[in-house]
Amino acid sequence: MASTVMKSNCLGCGKISITYDCKGCQEAFCYNHLIMHNQQLNQQYDDIENQSNVFKQKIDQHQQNISPHPLLQQINEWEQDSIQKIQKTAEEARNIINQHKSEHLKQIDSKLEKLTDGMGRLKCDNDFNEIDINNFKVQLDELQKQLNKPKHIRIREDSTLVKKIEVFVSARQINLTTDMKWNPNAVTVAGGHGQGQALNQLSIPNGIDIDDNDGTIVVSEYGNSRIVEWKKDATTGRIVAGGNGHLANSHSIIIDHWNNEFIIADTGNKRVVRWPRQGATSGQTIISNVQCIGLAMNKDDDLYVVDHEKHEVRRWKTGDKEGTLVAGGNGAGTHLNQLSTPRYVFVDENESVYVSEYSNHRVMKWMKGAKEGIVVAGGHGAGSSLKQLNGANGIFVDEFETVYVADRFNHRIMRWVKGSTEGEVVVGGNGQGSQSNQLSVPLDFVFDNENNLYVADGYNHRVQKFSIVKKQEE
Repeated sequence: MASTVMKSNCLGCGKISITYDCKGCQEAFCYNHLIMHNQQLNQQYDDIENQSNVFKQKIDQHQQNISPHPLLQQINEWEQDSIQKIQKTAEEARNIINQHKSEHLKQIDSKLEKLTDGMGRLKCDNDFNEIDINNFKVQLDELQKQLNKPKHIRIREDSTLVKKIEVFVSARQINLTTDMKWNPNAVTVAGGHGQGQALNQLSIPNGIDIDDNDGTIVVSEYGNSRIVEWKKDATTGRIVAGGNGHLANSHSIIIDHWNNEFIIADTGNKRVVRWPRQGATSGQTIISNVQCIGLAMNKDDDLYVVDHEKHEVRRWKTGDKEGTLVAGGNGAGTHLNQLSTPRYVFVDENESVYVSEYSNHRVMKWMKGAKEGIVVAGGHGAGSSLKQLNGANGIFVDEFETVYVADRFNHRIMRWVKGSTEGEVVVGGNGQGSQSNQLSVPLDFVFDNENNLYVADGYNHRVQKFSIVKKQEE
């Protein structure tokens, strides 16, 4: 744990003597106080280890049905309020949660096992410091949150006289880790027949989402001003919105499974539109007078809307007249309280907002209620080094705050681990081109529930699927 030897003031006693630097906190200690400092670190490690053991016991209790699941408790309380009229609905809700409970606990247990293995290796080698302990604590806290409130299950109640309750289970369960790799050679799953309007073609795809219930890909086309869905393994698409003059230069697209609708950034018409997924020839304007490119939705169905012209992001709750400013809004610029031509947006479980900036070549994180953001990717001007981005576009952030970003003019998808000063290439990065390992102006991307990566390859007028590399394949 110690390295450089020198004479300086000991942090413990203040005396000038031969001191040893701690690699973790970078402070100097005399020999006696270095021993005491190491003992304190070992005590902190033991505390984290004890918390991990207690947490493991909780998981075991859930698996053995010793303690009721928190979501089941919520359902039981609701059932008691109106038992005679809603008993059947309550039983249906229980069944849905129980079907998904086992798999959820298995995932948490697997992540905890991986965490404890890492802790064990460092302790065995006596090679840990404050940074490692803090990282362990952050990961353990995140797992504890997920145990009681899984991200992919929601419960919604209404306020009528006889309450109604529904359980919604999202098919999308993305569990990324920083050591995951993708096959560098992709397969084309939509378009790929040149730029055009035919149903086997695309024209500058710049927004993408996926329905994990059946693998359907939904693509927004800037050039054709339409939304096209491609069923799994299909060779042609089907127009599901626009294509008839009702959309203009569309950008981001969200599948709203809860309401069975699309939410579309209708950029050319300066509005956001809701469009039914089945049988509709037009949509409903829900936000007007906004030069929207990027869209995101939080767990409460609030919309986060990027205004490209005003250099800001606003949150819109149902019924809002103006929306609430959550990022930017201070004109175009490079200061931390500014954005410059923001493009895409992502919102996490804590309602922190991540924004990609086309002109500032960076991704910013704005915590809920913050007056300024922090740079989490790029921010070193336009360039192709691992510290730089060139025209940041689509973004995704995982549960450990690892940022994935479409690096538009570097023709690659990048990954930035939290706290890193540079990113790493996930796919692409082999120059602009149309080969299976190349991209040409990637604009947006999405992961499916098996962690495969789908990229809207803008100037190749196609969607590329990069398959996740399984551990046994490495």
